[in-house]
Amino acid sequence: MRLKVFVPAAIFATIAVALYAGLSLRPREIPSALIGKPVPSFDLPAVQGRDAALSSADLSKGEVSIVNVFASWCAPCRIEHPLWVELAKRGEVAIHGFNWKDQPAMAARWLETYGDPYTRTGADVSGRVAIDWGVYGAPETFIVSGEGKVVCKYISVVTPEMLEQKILPMVRDLKRTGKTSREC
Repeated sequence: MRLKVFVPAAIFATIAVALYAGLSLRPREIPSALIGKPVPSFDLPAVQGRDAALSSADLSKGEVSIVNVFASWCAPCRIEHPLWVELAKRGEVAIHGFNWKDQPAMAARWLETYGDPYTRTGADVSGRVAIDWGVYGAPETFIVSGEGKVVCKYISVVTPEMLEQKILPMVRDLKRTGKTSREC
């Protein structure tokens, strides 16, 4: 009889402890296996109506860059998109677009409607390249060093504070010294 009471109580206690421990986790800080490694080899066609496609070779030309994963169906992408448009106007860093699992006409219309801040924009219609990048969803943002290595990955909407306090200082460090001591 005691076993019938003890087993469910033990299971409940284990689950309660696991859930309590989960409260201290930060779900937006999912580590990426790519940090410190070269960007995966890929060659994406340009988004419909754009001339500049995106490939791994484009991210290994000695230029620090930001790669932003977006899609026309992604509501949070619309929140952060004005930041990318404004940053592109400043010309401080190359911003490349990684259009993920989107219909070509919809992606083109989205960029025409909201502005195109991207130097190069690759269309990953099937989502195959995104798998190699470890993309969980949109939006996601990667910082890539001039040597073509992934330095940082941000999951979720980039806020003005995050851009100014984390992303741009890291970009400036990489441009100045080729390294950064800052954490994602």
